[in-house]
Amino acid sequence: MPEPAPEPVVADAVPVLDSAFKGTCPRCGAPSLFSGWVRFAERCSSCGLDYAAFNVGDGPAAFLTLIVGTIIVVLSIALELAASPPIWLHLLLWIPLTVVLVVFSLRWAKGALLALEYRNAAREGRLKDRAP
Repeated sequence: MPEPAPEPVVADAVPVLDSAFKGTCPRCGAPSLFSGWVRFAERCSSCGLDYAAFNVGDGPAAFLTLIVGTIIVVLSIALELAASPPIWLHLLLWIPLTVVLVVFSLRWAKGALLALEYRNAAREGRLKDRAP
């Protein structure tokens, strides 16, 4: 019988959406998560949480590329079937829209993923010791 999923370690964490949309620290809620548009600060200026201990990697960009790519493809196919515009119009519409959506939502995705890592006490991959 499989073991039940572990409960989150951090029960009193700031809501994930606050960290994502407002750039707040997942521990104390201070607006100190980012030092640039998508660059994390080294640590929280209020509570001292070390953001460098979390590694969101390329996950947010990969998720956004897949999600935004799916939306753009569906919209472009719908436009093609409805109006059959020339190819230059497709290029003029969809390439800039894709770039803008991915770039502007990258900050939110990175903030949400870091907050989820904090909330669930996620660490780098490790294997459980198994009994023989």
